[in-house]
Amino acid sequence: MNARLSLAALACVLAAACASVDATVTQYVGVPRFPPAEPAAVQILRAEPMQPHERLGEILLDITVDPAPPIEKVEQRLREEAAQLGASAVFIVRDLVTPYVGRKLIAVAIRYR
Repeated sequence: MNARLSLAALACVLAAACASVDATVTQYVGVPRFPPAEPAAVQILRAEPMQPHERLGEILLDITVDPAPPIEKVEQRLREEAAQLGASAVFIVRDLVTPYVGRKLIAVAIRYR
């Protein structure tokens, strides 16, 4: 019984290790360049904010669905990529899940004025 439990635990760890979040960042042309920000300070928003801001670029996350990574890992990757652009926040433009193919998340990195 303990061997089966250990094998099941190992399978879960290996499955989680295979879950991936790949990122592609497109920095917009003609916008100011800022020094990197602290990832923990980057806000994740569900819609474009009303506050004045500058759009810095887009972040495309290509996420596995089988196995899917924890949402915390997805959010952390989004914060890290936005922070490299000097962003204050990102807002989600599209979050599309296609079973057996993958999940595509597109966000716009912004910096408040």
